[in-house]
Amino acid sequence: MITRSFRPTRPGFGRLPSRLGLRIACLAGGLALLAGCDEKPVAPARPPIEVTAMTLAARDTPVTLEFVAQTESSREVEIRARVAGFLDKRLYNEGELVKAGQVLFQMDRKPFEAALQSAQGQLAQQQALLEMARADLVRVRPLVKIGALSKKSLDDAIGNERQAQAAVLSAEGLVRTAQINLGYTTIASPLTGVSSFAKQQDGSYVTPGEAGLLTYVSQVDPMYVNFSLSENEMLKYRNEIAANQLRFPPNNAFEVEVVLADGSVVPDRGRLSFADFSFSESTGTFLIRAELANSKGLLRPGQFVRAHVKGAIRPNAVLVPQRAVLQGPRSHYVWVIDNDGKPEQRVVEMGDWHGDDWFVSQGLRLGERIVVDGAIRVAPGLQLKIVEASPPAESAGDASDSQSPVAAEALPSQQERMKVGPSDKGSAP
Repeated sequence: MITRSFRPTRPGFGRLPSRLGLRIACLAGGLALLAGCDEKPVAPARPPIEVTAMTLAARDTPVTLEFVAQTESSREVEIRARVAGFLDKRLYNEGELVKAGQVLFQMDRKPFEAALQSAQGQLAQQQALLEMARADLVRVRPLVKIGALSKKSLDDAIGNERQAQAAVLSAEGLVRTAQINLGYTTIASPLTGVSSFAKQQDGSYVTPGEAGLLTYVSQVDPMYVNFSLSENEMLKYRNEIAANQLRFPPNNAFEVEVVLADGSVVPDRGRLSFADFSFSESTGTFLIRAELANSKGLLRPGQFVRAHVKGAIRPNAVLVPQRAVLQGPRSHYVWVIDNDGKPEQRVVEMGDWHGDDWFVSQGLRLGERIVVDGAIRVAPGLQLKIVEASPPAESAGDASDSQSPVAAEALPSQQERMKVGPSDKGSAP
């Protein structure tokens, strides 16, 4: 009989291979999971941003210069009493339009009629004395020739006749004065215009001078429209004209359009008629005046209106739509499209507004393309889907420049420089 010795095994030694395999499998799975986490998903490509673009071009652009103005009567007269007397009656409706020659007031005529009658009586008396003096002269002359009367008698007769002639002339003057004074009792308007309120009432005693002011009459067709130009503005316009950045019409033949407070436009058009030679010491400005018809009666003296002065031109001006210009922290900028169709930011200097567009002063070159619509969504280097936009519409001069004044020699405005400067590339403003 064979006897085998028995060796006890170390606890767990028999299960070692199975446990080791399990650990290796878990480690491999964890490494595979970590490797999978390191791989990022590929993002889909961003589609191009659709924008509209325009190509910069220069053209002569009509501009309208806008001013705050005030209307003035083209002729205003004071209606005054020219003789002393009692005011019988006012014969017009206050504030209404009166015609030239229309009677406004009637004074008491009776004292002046009596004065005229007295003067006429004196004239008749002097005329009778003149006839007597002439008759005496006729009788004296032949008597002197035959020696019946002395030479002195002839001289006296001639002197009496001449004195009588002078007395008649004086009496005729008194009659004429009395007739004029009687005519002054009927007070009529010397022009067609709008009447003011009566400063004297029926029954008042009026005299010539300050106390004799009865009312005013203001001519309202045509009307004056006045506005002012400062010295700085005038010099600015002269410099722009000299630099060919601004052009006025020949002979300063501007057309003036008047806009009322409610935005309505007066249908009549006017012309510049006057530019003051000297500056006001109190305001530092000088007066510019336009004259226009007031056929509809829309204007009254003293109204504040806006005067649109048309006829100036910005030669070779470059305009961009206002929506294409963005405001950065320090300056304005636009998106310029390069040759590869990529956008780049460009710092620009802008001039005045012109309707819905903006004059470019510096920062862009002719022929460059800029983003118009969609500029707010553009970023550097993005792909763009470009649609060509229409250039700014031709203006008929009805777009007003902001800050305007008119004439280097006769007009004012505050226009910015229109020269398109060299390209000014920069980082985001």
